[in-house]
Amino acid sequence: MSFPGAVPPPDDSTDAGVAWHYGDPFAEQRSAARSVVVVDRSNRGIIAVPGADRLTWLHQLTSQHFEQLGENAGTEALILDAQGRLEHHMVVANVGGTVFLDVEQVDGLLAYLKKMVFWSKVEPRDASAEFALLSVIGPDAAAVLEKVDVPVPADVTALGDGFVRRRSWPGHGSFDLLVPRADLAAWWQRLTDAGARPAGSFAFEALRVEALRPRPGIDTDERTIPHEVNLVEPAVHLSKGCYRGQETVAKVHNVGRPPRRMLLLHLDGSADGQPETGDPVLLDGRTVGRVGSVVQHHELGPVALALVKRSVPVESDLVAGAEDRQVPARIDPDSVPPDTPGLGREAVRNLRG
Repeated sequence: MSFPGAVPPPDDSTDAGVAWHYGDPFAEQRSAARSVVVVDRSNRGIIAVPGADRLTWLHQLTSQHFEQLGENAGTEALILDAQGRLEHHMVVANVGGTVFLDVEQVDGLLAYLKKMVFWSKVEPRDASAEFALLSVIGPDAAAVLEKVDVPVPADVTALGDGFVRRRSWPGHGSFDLLVPRADLAAWWQRLTDAGARPAGSFAFEALRVEALRPRPGIDTDERTIPHEVNLVEPAVHLSKGCYRGQETVAKVHNVGRPPRRMLLLHLDGSADGQPETGDPVLLDGRTVGRVGSVVQHHELGPVALALVKRSVPVESDLVAGAEDRQVPARIDPDSVPPDTPGLGREAVRNLRG
């Protein structure tokens, strides 16, 4: 925020404390797609979990197979409630004897983790004051890292007390850097001097929505299960041992289908207003979904992620928004996820046959 051109986010933004953009958010998006940008994501919470039992302990608590997670490796993981509903999502790096979890909010997750320590040799702590996250995004990202003498990792590589991690989205050649918070401005200067264009949360959120990646608390509600928001593949190990919520995950994957699915909606840009997070999605006056993230994309125009009942036909003419800001909306057919394999359904059909 202290660098030239930084524009603060709106007062109601969920990304308080980091720049919204640096003067031209659409050019920032184009640079991310065609060259390289750096995004300050230091508003992300960081939890550090050192200790000899860190992998076996996290294996028991989460949806991911931490016992197979090697040193200098990354993944994603979830904590679910007993009914399999999403409570916490974590992006993970195991490096230097510590598992780092970067998360949307620290307090609730850290309180749960501390409650579950018992006799395990782990010491989870809030490391948000120690470390900050930067993301370098774009096809030229690796070249920028090389210019500042940062190794280009296949997965995760130690970087002083932090790390550099390859990102799975938005596209190949994107990386996260966890750096000491005291050195955040210096790292920003090094990366921009090496050719990375400064970009804000406006551009990052548009790229996230385009990549169909949910943001907990915005694209999810109290009923969300992992299958509805494309989190099974990156964050759930379908053949690991027991964890809270596993029964729902296995049942939906093998026998059922999720009641909703997260889809990309194209919104009418000619309307005066736009829907907001939590607004309804309507079909013939009936609520069939919930609006999540709403962004302005440099190519797609106004778009939103929404949780929509799976019974809604893809070609439906929808309306998104509360009464004072309703706009026509259409489902992007490329955003419709494939059905789960349904091995259980196939077995039932074979038995009946």
